[in-house]
Amino acid sequence: MQKTYDLLSIGRSSIDLYSNDVGTPFVDITSFAAYVGGSPTNISVGARRLGLRSALLTGLGQDPVGDFILHFLNNEGVETRFIVRKPGRRSSAVVLGIEPPDRFPLVFYRDNCADIALTIDDVLAAPVTDARVVQFAGTNLSQEPSRSATMFAAELGRSAGAKVVLDIDFRPDQWHDPRAFGVAIRAVLRSVDVVIGTQDEINAAMLSDPAQMTITDSQMSDTRVRGDLDAAIAGLLAFGPTAVIEKRGEQGARIHLASGERTDAPGFPVEVYNILGAGDAFGAGFLYGYVKGWSWYKAARLGNACGAIVVTKHGCANFMPTLDEVLAFAEGYGGLE
Repeated sequence: MQKTYDLLSIGRSSIDLYSNDVGTPFVDITSFAAYVGGSPTNISVGARRLGLRSALLTGLGQDPVGDFILHFLNNEGVETRFIVRKPGRRSSAVVLGIEPPDRFPLVFYRDNCADIALTIDDVLAAPVTDARVVQFAGTNLSQEPSRSATMFAAELGRSAGAKVVLDIDFRPDQWHDPRAFGVAIRAVLRSVDVVIGTQDEINAAMLSDPAQMTITDSQMSDTRVRGDLDAAIAGLLAFGPTAVIEKRGEQGARIHLASGERTDAPGFPVEVYNILGAGDAFGAGFLYGYVKGWSWYKAARLGNACGAIVVTKHGCANFMPTLDEVLAFAEGYGGLE
């Protein structure tokens, strides 16, 4: 059955303020550049630039920040008519310092934010049954009513034949207890086909002791979670997904299938300028290949190439590559296969 949309992304959106003073400690920053962000929003923009028919379900405040985000998305060609403006709620914001190669202090402003107020009725008004892939972020599950709405969307999409993709997206300051994050993630996995996350995020999804977690830089931009990674991946797959995609930074990605097969897709060596958004760029590239029926390896390689391009840029959504750009980039390294 033909679907109107290749991808429906559900979850957070924000105005992202990135330091213009690269390499400067946060307290000495003098100016910021304004971009659009939020993991599902970044993925929807990246997928659209690659050529997918992309729609976004998020919540925005009735404020100038919401206008800013909506204006950008409309210019990008992302389907925005399912985005909900939430009276009494605020569009969220992120402030980021950039201190390469490994310090990127990040602060979220999400109190009373609009995207966490998405409801089941908002889901019913969106094209959940008219998308080939429904993708959402783990942060959606941190509060009601977004938690129930997201779980409902996953169930509804699955019942309509969509593939459901979870980006783990662990942001510990959004949870009253980091163990609650894993409880929520595991509860939704029966409706998920593919899980995407870093090694730390995968461990967080199976977290049993808060002492496993160390926040090394500001709130959550560099959260380390200790654990038995292989056991965590096996645990996630046991709940029903077909695959867990392990994002491994400069090493690329590793695909773990429920069948027991494991495949490594190498990364692309580049000089890192800003790591924030690289994972979302990977998600957009991987989902393009996934929608197109590519092999796991080729889809992950495209994701790696998109991520490698974005880590050389100042922001994320605003710097996502087109398909021609990413294929030309990959060709310089011998191609995707």
